[in-house]
Amino acid sequence: MKEQKTIEEIEKEIVEEFSLFDSWDDKYEYIIDLGKKLPPLEEQYKKDENKVRGCQSTVWLEADYSDGKIFYKADSDAMIVKGLISMLIRVLSGQPANEIVNAPLGFIKDIGMVGHLAQTRSNGLLAMVKQMKAYALAYKLKNAV
Repeated sequence: MKEQKTIEEIEKEIVEEFSLFDSWDDKYEYIIDLGKKLPPLEEQYKKDENKVRGCQSTVWLEADYSDGKIFYKADSDAMIVKGLISMLIRVLSGQPANEIVNAPLGFIKDIGMVGHLAQTRSNGLLAMVKQMKAYALAYKLKNAV
């Protein structure tokens, strides 16, 4: 069985991928491509309680817990947002709850995302991170009992 990469290793890969692009137009194009590759979320998960609050676009986020790790699935009606959530899923999905809760997610800043997103998108990105960490914390607490 292939060993799971750490959050830090995956973040480093993403930072390296983004360093290959010279312009923000190319980076946005790459983010949109990532969104296109994200498997569509099954309709049963596209319900109100799975919506991420604080996003201008609609984002649905589903989390499952298996073998001590959390697995995320998501979808959005906006391509850039779908690309952003796909990066977060790549980094956090399949990781232990404790690692997710404590991940600083420095790659978001390292790839320059913070300075290049509109304020509403930036707030949405933070809302997605917050929701993913909240799911992880809930699983962690539930299983600590």
